[in-house]
Amino acid sequence: MLKGKCVALGITGGIAAYKACELVRMLKKQGAEVRVVMTQNATRFITPLTLQTLSGYKVVTDTFAGIDKYCVEHVSLAKKADVFVVCPASANFIAKLAAGVADDMLTTTMLAYRGHIIVCPAMNTAMYDSSQITYDIGVLRDRGVTIVEPQSGFLACGDSGRGRLAELNNIFDKIVSAALFQQDMAGKKILVTAGATCEYIDPIRFISNPSSGKMGMAIARCASMRGAQVTLVSGVVSVPYPSGMSSVIEVTSTQDMFNAVYPVCNEYDYIIMAAAPADYSLDKPYDRKFKANRISVDLLKTPDISKAIGAIKQRFKLIVFAAETNNLEEYALEKINNKHADLIVANDVGQKGAGFGVDTNIVVMYDAKGTKTEYPMMTKTEVASAILDKAIAL
Repeated sequence: MLKGKCVALGITGGIAAYKACELVRMLKKQGAEVRVVMTQNATRFITPLTLQTLSGYKVVTDTFAGIDKYCVEHVSLAKKADVFVVCPASANFIAKLAAGVADDMLTTTMLAYRGHIIVCPAMNTAMYDSSQITYDIGVLRDRGVTIVEPQSGFLACGDSGRGRLAELNNIFDKIVSAALFQQDMAGKKILVTAGATCEYIDPIRFISNPSSGKMGMAIARCASMRGAQVTLVSGVVSVPYPSGMSSVIEVTSTQDMFNAVYPVCNEYDYIIMAAAPADYSLDKPYDRKFKANRISVDLLKTPDISKAIGAIKQRFKLIVFAAETNNLEEYALEKINNKHADLIVANDVGQKGAGFGVDTNIVVMYDAKGTKTEYPMMTKTEVASAILDKAIAL
């Protein structure tokens, strides 16, 4: 994912410095070149040798060690890096960066850097909530610096509150977004549905399908990385929610999903219906566990959410999915017309690598004019990116 990209990682003095090791590992695993710059205080918490071993490159810690070389090195790294992340960022570092102080290798390099900066604060609650740090973070935001807000929780000092370093997955997503994606969906509002819905037979048994939610989650994550404000409406899923969501609405039944989407659909720029809602529900579910050798039930058609919102759409672009086992093109074209959709993503779930629960997909996309675009087997993240490219072009 990050092959050919250079990530400059600054580490400052704080107990969360040890978490930078795992961040380096995550970045290297995706093919990134990671160059580490540590403050002297950071070396008191974790050794440069550890970061050098993990990154595969010499770790810079001293501005004046080999001055003839490093006077140039801080400028060359500033030119080379695709993104510069500071994790963790101490209160002292944040104050210096906001004031333009350059008194060590990290601040000197950052002052020369002209690309995307990500700062991940980690400190005591009282320090983070102080008026000075609040002001300094505001200054950095005004300059376009991305601040990855710390979590609330139990801190190393024994206090409990806001100041704990953000989850590494969240930080990693911000780095990937900055390194790979143009913010071509900035300012756009997107609603994505994901996962399976459940229609209960009795309190412990239900009708559903094998959807894992992986496709919808990949779309939501990629849209957020491209700058969109993403609302995720999620049924049952087998994967974690992506970071960066504006809101997550959890639903159980198809009717629940309809109620979450239909009233607000015209507030969005794009609605991407990647969920797999159950098509039928019981007319009268049992209120207690049903015990019998045979069961006979009456099934009712659940609401067709895509068709309903397609009939009233005013400003949004509607993207729907068709998971079929035969006559793929015929059913896809019928569905895009029937639902008044702008794009349909169709796949034959009988193909190896394209069914439910796997990490890949093989799709064919059709627009409202019937224009067909075929794709080879790709990861669901790659498919998500292709879908968003098509969405922007609509």
